[in-house]
Amino acid sequence: MTAQQSDPQHLGWMNGFPPPVDKIIRFTDPDYFSFPKLRWTVCHFRELMPTVNVSRGIGAPAMPEQKFDPAIDALTFMPLGSSQAMTWAQSLEANYTDGIIVLHKGTVIYEHYSGCLNILGQHGAMSVTKSITGLLSEILVAEGILDETATVSTIVPELSDSAFGDATIRQVMDMTTALKYSEDYADPNADVWIYSAAGSPLPKPSTYQGPKTYYEYLQTVRKEGEHGVAFGYKTINSDALGWIIARVTGKSVVTLLSEKIWQKMGAEQDAYYTVDSIGTPFAGGGFNAGLRDMARIGQLLLNDGVINGQRLIPEAAIASIRAGGNKEAFAKAGYNLLNGWSYRGMWWVSHNENGAYMARGVHGQALYIDPKAEMVIARFASHPQAGNTANDPTSLPAYEALAQYLLKGAPQ
Repeated sequence: MTAQQSDPQHLGWMNGFPPPVDKIIRFTDPDYFSFPKLRWTVCHFRELMPTVNVSRGIGAPAMPEQKFDPAIDALTFMPLGSSQAMTWAQSLEANYTDGIIVLHKGTVIYEHYSGCLNILGQHGAMSVTKSITGLLSEILVAEGILDETATVSTIVPELSDSAFGDATIRQVMDMTTALKYSEDYADPNADVWIYSAAGSPLPKPSTYQGPKTYYEYLQTVRKEGEHGVAFGYKTINSDALGWIIARVTGKSVVTLLSEKIWQKMGAEQDAYYTVDSIGTPFAGGGFNAGLRDMARIGQLLLNDGVINGQRLIPEAAIASIRAGGNKEAFAKAGYNLLNGWSYRGMWWVSHNENGAYMARGVHGQALYIDPKAEMVIARFASHPQAGNTANDPTSLPAYEALAQYLLKGAPQ
């Protein structure tokens, strides 16, 4: 089904009081997060499962200037591996985009909503959550609260006997830990599904014998190989890091994010995290927010930690991310569409001539920051395929084309 055919409004998911039986989506449905239902679900996690709020506080939001550029829709680029050009507008349809916003020099120059999302709504950020967790850890390192050279066991003794025990904090932050853990969503027997079951807030069946929380599962992970040798993208690193952050600060990632950033950056909406059965926030993928507020995060990073005249993030924290990680370790993971990239502090670093880096999430979530072009792109999407390899060919070159357009002197 195309983006238009699978539009949740067109399909009528959850419309009516009550909705027709065949249009109801429940968290207990085995396909609640399968296409095309996921095109509704990504905007409605709070209605399906327990969550915890990230407060924006009680101050007035800081509204950026708006000066929309209608020429962007017609901007053309060549998708990776294709000989046929595509327009920016066509790429949004191809990538099942629910919302996308572009900031140039802090001014909103493009904003588009579709599918389940509107300007008032919130959307699952998926693994962009990891980058938020990584950002908090980089802040704590820069502030001297978190020692990146310490081993995990010295901070979280409960993980001493797990694969994380002898890993350094930096190895967790950069995902160069050696973990026996499969995150192949196409494999019904992959470890990720055991982890998902542990993190489910639903009551466990009487026959269930596995771990019942994120904390319990993390203690079961075993080592495979040597830490620090190769990059391995595994969500459990982010949740281990969330535990580390909570232990050194006495605050969850939710509270820390609210206090350090969300209440101070002029956010328009509260954000929220999904949680497990004991209220532990899903630090690897449970973050949900409004599109404009995601763009504010990007602008904060673009401004080297300063927004609305106030420094919220140490400059050293952002410099660490932008410098990138070990390219050789990253190359071993085999990301063919990301040649020359690296991973640092749970951010993906392109090392292109513009110094672009980004946060990425399944089904097309993205926060793309281009320092040279002074450009921020925040996108929410609900692509039928989870992996970013499905949308990278028509996303990454589109972002680069827009950056070049702005560098050449787009109308101001």
